[in-house]
Amino acid sequence: MDAIELSIFASRINAVCDEMGAVLQRAAFSPNIKDRLDFSCAVFDARGELCAQAAHIPVHLGSMAYAMRDIVARIQWRSGDMVILNDPFLGGTHLPDVTVIAPVYSGQALVGFVANRAHHADIGAGTPGSMPVSRRLDEEGMVIPPSNLIHQGAVDEAFMTSLVEATGNPAQSRGDFAAQISANRTGVRRLEALVEGLGANRYLDAVAGLNAYAERLARAALAEIPDGAYRFTDYMDDDGLGHEDIPIAVTVQVERGQAAVDFTGTAAQVQGNINCPLSVAAAAVYYVFRCLMPPQTPACAGSFRPITLDAPDGCLVNARRPAAVAAGNVETSTRVVDALMGALAKAMPERMPAASHGSMNNVAMGARGDQPWDYYETMGGGMGAGRDGGGHSAVQTHMTNTLNTPIESLEMHFPLRVTRYAVRRGSGGAGQRRGGDGLVRTFEFLAPTTVTVLTERRRRAPWGLAGGADGQPGENRLDDQPLPGKTTFEARPGQRLTVMTPGGGGWGEV
Repeated sequence: MDAIELSIFASRINAVCDEMGAVLQRAAFSPNIKDRLDFSCAVFDARGELCAQAAHIPVHLGSMAYAMRDIVARIQWRSGDMVILNDPFLGGTHLPDVTVIAPVYSGQALVGFVANRAHHADIGAGTPGSMPVSRRLDEEGMVIPPSNLIHQGAVDEAFMTSLVEATGNPAQSRGDFAAQISANRTGVRRLEALVEGLGANRYLDAVAGLNAYAERLARAALAEIPDGAYRFTDYMDDDGLGHEDIPIAVTVQVERGQAAVDFTGTAAQVQGNINCPLSVAAAAVYYVFRCLMPPQTPACAGSFRPITLDAPDGCLVNARRPAAVAAGNVETSTRVVDALMGALAKAMPERMPAASHGSMNNVAMGARGDQPWDYYETMGGGMGAGRDGGGHSAVQTHMTNTLNTPIESLEMHFPLRVTRYAVRRGSGGAGQRRGGDGLVRTFEFLAPTTVTVLTERRRRAPWGLAGGADGQPGENRLDDQPLPGKTTFEARPGQRLTVMTPGGGGWGEV
């Protein structure tokens, strides 16, 4: 294909992912998927290499890009099948993120896959919201190994029932699973039409051309980084079970347009739930380097080919079963970004920003009984400032790309009232360019509620860069009493939880 044809092809295959996302959002039952948009959609080739993705959640898409080849290789695929999984050690991230994969055929030939990953606020954990302060994977909910949910077009109703009955709200869970199935069916139809219109051989040539183009752009971008080895260590606050100041060490070796990322020196996996599988660390690595590439770089496997990744087996970012991982996907992934950006700042101090708020500021809550409910939220904070501009305030950054739950939706679905939602003025770090401010959100409980908070940057502040000041650490409070960064508690009607998220680091001396 010439450049114009390849550009049109890239738009068409990306549109498949966009339409899948639109179907998933509109068909979903839970606020976490339909309002917060906590899902991602992508297209893969027959070997499981990424071909296209929508602008959804970086931690979802990068981890799928890393793990999909292994998933594809272990399954006997047939037309009309769909496979479901959430096992973090078999291609998932953490248990609430459920992935559904469907093969796409041209005649009898397998030409690719469509997949979506959506965060289920209830995946059967012992605490509402399915984000417990856990010690083992089996405490975090039901573990789904790669399994056929649909056989040649027919849903396995017994299996589906077993999945939804493990949750507190089977009707809502069934609706969300059905939405994921519908999104994939849409993706299969659209990709089949694209393949049929081009012809299978020309389609495969176009995918190869797209990857080659992406690889050229990626190598050119990495060639702008001075050759050398760059090291940085950042720290997790704690694991929620008494272990503090847990290091994530990274060395980036750059040579002639290639980058090798090594996590030697990172802490061993811990007892708490901030461990993560290597696929999550890979997502963070891919994200950082993708930010250095030109905007027109296709989001496909070719853009990752110049990047290699290594982490000691059994370390925090390459944990072994049965490690607890609920917060690894949301909290540790953000610190991997900080560590990698800190290393690259030594190579390119003018191009890298200061640390952003460094936490997804997770709140999970709900109740069991006659009227069960589960609510999950991530909250924004301050973006780190860079040379060319101050950080934005009260935004999601880096590995998450979700919306907030609108107050109207939250109060309609759950026995909660939001009494304050504001920018946390003055929390961004000072500098030539000031870091963005965090936010403040206060929930009033209208019924007895079990609450879990999983947050970071409550002890260690987001760092400034080039002489800029650090951002302010975050704070969590129940009424007027401070809370740990990671905790579970029972709230009474009338009590209030306030989450104050960190500000971003400043850039440059004042």
